[in-house]
Amino acid sequence: MSIEEALEPIILSQFTPKSSVDDRQRIGILGGTFNPPHLGHLLMAEQVGNQLELDEVWFMPTAKPPHAPGKTTIASQHRVQMIQLAIENNPLFKVQPYEIHRGGVNYTVDTMRHFVETYPESDFYFIIGSDSANDLSTWKQIDELVQLVQFVGVRRPGEFPYQGQYPILWVDSPLIELSSTEIRLRVYLEQSIRYQVPSKVEAYIQKHKLYEMD
Repeated sequence: MSIEEALEPIILSQFTPKSSVDDRQRIGILGGTFNPPHLGHLLMAEQVGNQLELDEVWFMPTAKPPHAPGKTTIASQHRVQMIQLAIENNPLFKVQPYEIHRGGVNYTVDTMRHFVETYPESDFYFIIGSDSANDLSTWKQIDELVQLVQFVGVRRPGEFPYQGQYPILWVDSPLIELSSTEIRLRVYLEQSIRYQVPSKVEAYIQKHKLYEMD
């Protein structure tokens, strides 16, 4: 299946800006490679969406991660389809393919400029873990970015308190310790990933032989 076929059901037209007569829409954004998406991603997005009473939470897969030099991912269409399978039963969640469509390295500040211009009646809440929160000073044009979005931090168990200077709205969540890297390793070693990813994602990985030994 080509990337165009994989993305056809989720073209940007589904994200129609709201009319100015409506209340402002509150949109959460959870970015990442989602290689693969796991239950930790879903729990984080659900808790932020529920506690902040967001209208939508967008899962935004990146084409090539700017903050992880040398990191490689599987083909975009596989990651997009796994996200679709993972979120299909939650009406709050949407797939946002903007960075996949752009391709290459996408910086958050550039993406958010586009969203703010395209959806002027929306407020954006960018969801990050505490590890990313402590690295915000390294993000491209962070001083502008904090004017475009409200950062929402979700603490992971056992991590040190945030020591940074940038405004972050913190959300408490019963997070589970899951890692896409460890899940890929488990698949490679032919170990179970049941209860770590949604069952349909597990089936997709098996069907397409993702992350297996060559």
